[in-house]
Amino acid sequence: MRLNTDNLILPSKSSTFVYCPLLKIKQNVRKQDYKINIIGAGVSGLIAARVLENNGYSPVIIEATDRAGGRVKTDIVDDYQLDQGFQVLLTAYPAAQKYLDFEALELQQFLPGATIFKNGKAKTIGDPLRNISLLMPTLLSGIGTFADKLKILKLNNLLKRTKITEIFAEAEKTTLHYLSDFGFSEEMIDQFFKPFLSGIFLEPELETSSRMFEFVYKMFGEGFAALPKSGIEAIPRQLKSHLNQTTFQFNTEVKSVEDRKIHLTNGTELESHFTIVATDPSALVSNLNNQETEWKSCDTLYFETNKRTIKKPLIGLIVNKDALINNIFYRTSIPSKTVAKKELLSVTIVKEHGLSSEELIMRVQKELQQYCGVYSCRFIKHYSIAQALPKLNGLEYEMLPSETRLTTGIFLAGDTQLNGSLNAAMISGERAALSVLQNLESI
Repeated sequence: MRLNTDNLILPSKSSTFVYCPLLKIKQNVRKQDYKINIIGAGVSGLIAARVLENNGYSPVIIEATDRAGGRVKTDIVDDYQLDQGFQVLLTAYPAAQKYLDFEALELQQFLPGATIFKNGKAKTIGDPLRNISLLMPTLLSGIGTFADKLKILKLNNLLKRTKITEIFAEAEKTTLHYLSDFGFSEEMIDQFFKPFLSGIFLEPELETSSRMFEFVYKMFGEGFAALPKSGIEAIPRQLKSHLNQTTFQFNTEVKSVEDRKIHLTNGTELESHFTIVATDPSALVSNLNNQETEWKSCDTLYFETNKRTIKKPLIGLIVNKDALINNIFYRTSIPSKTVAKKELLSVTIVKEHGLSSEELIMRVQKELQQYCGVYSCRFIKHYSIAQALPKLNGLEYEMLPSETRLTTGIFLAGDTQLNGSLNAAMISGERAALSVLQNLESI
């Protein structure tokens, strides 16, 4: 058997793969007869299925919800597209460039900057080298010192020259310590980096690894933040549309997984030669029960407004320390498939608050008026996302296929295996599928 690696992002490490022919399966079994199950129809599971299909296999994806996408979902409410959490695609992600058709997604780009709200006043900063319209607002913003602006140029140039693998080989420190050690002023950190990165890392103190900061900052510098015209769920929908030999079992919840068996919550037992767990495995695999993944949570609320307080496709950052709101974005500042009646505003909360949904809505509406000049808004929907991003230490960019194998027939995928990003989800799904293929090759 020759593995089809046309769409694979192979490890840059120089290593020898270890083949482990541990399953005793009849030599005359046809490819399509192997029972290869993937638990979870998120991005990682869909990529794993694609790699298996490319090599002639017909996997089954078992998904607990009613559709593919995992944490990457979009709902239509009152003719508005509501992503389940404020999410963007970074076009510089290497795995996204390999696996996604950007043109078919009709990506709508954000401007490379932000509008900063402080004490009821709005100031805009951005990268004038990438969009000249941001030059004068940035110069006149008063955000950061002249030395800060020089350090941003220095940081940009440094990360352009640094390979991704080099970033993830560096010693880790918190992002806050990294920025301080780089020499940024306290004002620049508090008024730009903290609110901007808090919305990405989903934690307000910038305790996230410096590896993740450098990686994300590099991706922002080499590409754009963008959204598909039909919402973030267009990404898994596109991946699913390319699968022709994969069977989906939706609304099917898995209770536990062991070698060659999958136990469903309805009492059904499934035979499985190989199982890729493309979701948090701690609740499914018995010997991982004491290794439960910690998660970062957030709240995203959507409102309808009569007008925009940010005219351009820029994220809005609230820098007042007493504010609960971290960032806002007018989804209607970029084109979408649905026809908007008015303006759609998303609000992201990353701080812990202990408020009920009703109390949170009232608090957010008050802060929108106080800090952002939004005086009239109709609440549409609140997403309380308990598992928004995995909280990880020792972040990695990639892994060898053999590193995804947990037992004889169980393999792990998902961003929990590397780092909390769409790019990591794709890579881990690819590696797990490649490991299955290596084991099949050795039989």
